[in-house]
Amino acid sequence: MPTIANIVQAFEPISLSEMESVKLMNRIDTKYAVPRAVLPAILEAAQADYYVQEIDGKRIATYDTMYYDTDSLDMYIRHHDRQLVRQKIRVRQYVDSDLTFLEIKRKNNKGRTSKKRITVPGFDISGDTFGNSKRSLWSVAEYVAAKSRYQWSELSPKLWTKFHRITLVNKAKTERLTIDMDLVWDNVVSGEKKTFEELVIIELKRDGNVPSRMTGIMLRLRQHPLKISKYCIGTALTTPGLKRNRFKKKIRAIEKMLANF
Repeated sequence: MPTIANIVQAFEPISLSEMESVKLMNRIDTKYAVPRAVLPAILEAAQADYYVQEIDGKRIATYDTMYYDTDSLDMYIRHHDRQLVRQKIRVRQYVDSDLTFLEIKRKNNKGRTSKKRITVPGFDISGDTFGNSKRSLWSVAEYVAAKSRYQWSELSPKLWTKFHRITLVNKAKTERLTIDMDLVWDNVVSGEKKTFEELVIIELKRDGNVPSRMTGIMLRLRQHPLKISKYCIGTALTTPGLKRNRFKKKIRAIEKMLANF
């Protein structure tokens, strides 16, 4: 049976510069949680209609992300309590392209996701320091205050998330598909770690509900959308005593799904 890496090599590549027109910083997201065993079938079905992003010859990229929150985990709680308008703030390192961004994601009451970001070169994600960054702590604080409901001074590192990602772009260049594998959550506060090696989180990103070949592929393979946040699920799994009632059903569903493969 072909490996995931071998299947990905069969796609036509698209470069980072060619991806500029498909940023979709304001979009509609559809997410799926699928077992790793199903991923080869998804990829094989997508080969004819999608490019794969390639950076320096690599088609499976490494991502490191540090999520920030208040001491009371306000961003987590707002999501848990189904607040329609909410934000996530993170520093994400795109390891293979040597790029690091401070990113602010906002969900509005229409279900659209927007993302604002600035580069923070020199940021040490593991040590939570800016090092020799060209962005001063002052300029980051200004940016967070201007673009979010929070002040940088009230935020601190909460969850370190690592994964490998495959990025597909449809040939019409109207959508992107991110496929996240080998998920590891490392809670900075509790010290607890959780690994979901057999879980794959797929996110379809479109500028509105335009037709997508991927939705048909997923339907044929009996994979259905699941609203899931890597930050919230990781935080719920690694924070003892935290309120998580609204996430328990999703966590149980994921664990049951993985147990069947």
